[in-house]
Parts: sequence; C-alpha cells; structure tokens
Amino acid sequence: MRASDEAYAALRDDIIEWRLAPGTVLAEVEQSERLGISRSPLREALSRLTAEGLTTTAGARGVVVTDISLEGIDELLPETLEGKAAALAAERGDAWTFGQLQRELLHAPELICGPEPAVHDYYELVPARHCHRGRLSNSYLAQAMRSLRVHLVRIRRLAADDSARLRAAAAEHAAIAEAIAAGNPRLAEAATTLHLHRSLTHLKAAQTAG
Repeated sequence: MRASDEAYAALRDDIIEWRLAPGTVLAEVEQSERLGISRSPLREALSRLTAEGLTTTAGARGVVVTDISLEGIDELLPETLEGKAAALAAERGDAWTFGQLQRELLHAPELICGPEPAVHDYYELVPARHCHRGRLSNSYLAQAMRSLRVHLVRIRRLAADDSARLRAAAAEHAAIAEAIAAGNPRLAEAATTLHLHRSLTHLKAAQTAG
C-alpha cells in the first residue's frame, strides 16, 4: 500500500471513530510525524478526505475536520437511496443470506446488553447488511451509497452507545432483512424508511441534548 493510501485510511478511520473531533486542525508537520510519512503523501491523503467532505480548508488554519450539524444529518440520511437499495435487494437477493443476517440481528440484544457487552460486534453486523445490499444495486446507486455511508457511520457516533436505541435499531435492521429475504420490495423499502426516520429523530435528540 502506498504511503498516501495508508495515511488516508488512518485519518479516515480516526475521523469516523471521532478520535479526530470536528474542528481538529490537521497540521501537516504534526500529522506527518504522527503517521510516520513525508508531507507529500499526507497532502494527497488530505485532498481525498476533503473530496469526501470529511475535511475542509479553513484559510490560515489549514485543513480541519468538518463539523456535523442538524441540517447535515437531514441531508445525509438518504431515505430514497437506502429504500431503493433495499427494494432492489428484495428483488435480486439471496433469501438464505438475508435470512441468516436477520437471525444474527435478532440476537444483537445479547451482544448489546449481555454480561460482557460487545457493541463493536453489533456494529459489524450493520455494514454486512449494507454490503450485501450494495452488491445487488446498480452501479450508480452502489457508488452513491458508498460515498454517503462513511458519513452515516460518523453521524451514528453522535448518539453514543445508547443501548435502548441500539436494541431498537437492531430490530429495525432485522425487519429490513426479513422483508428482503421474503422477496418483498415494497415492505423492504417501507421498513428502511421507518428505520431511517427513527434514526434521524434519535440522532437529532442526542445532539440537542449534548
């Protein structure tokens, strides 16, 4: 892997996981030393992050991590895109694959609220669902979803690890998987729209409370 690719992956992960908070200045000298690379590949990495909307140029301050606003949450929860992807998955998907995913999601409360909570393991189930759906979408839709998903993951961290909401979201994801496994595109789209609406309501409340 090239140095610029490694820097991009490391910085992207730090931003998504909120190790680099909104407003953090990504000074070239500091980040080059931290990542153990020269400034040229770092600039390439920062350019890619800016193209994705994860960083922005702030005049004399240099490159900074972008903020997330309530208005931004509205724009980045694409009900139409996600719903269409779910509908296409219901038309084209493998019933066994999504049935298995549904069963795993139904056991998510055990990961979230067990004696030794494994919230990270729950978070791994959601990208799996998106991955299965994305492969079944047309190329334009799949690309659009990939470009948005990184922001969605980052936004979800605003709500922190609220176990009650995580349990509810797991049930909503399971309902989507069930509809896809049943080959019901209208139900899959409706379940997705409901999930995103509830997620948006919760995320707004969490940010306002914070």
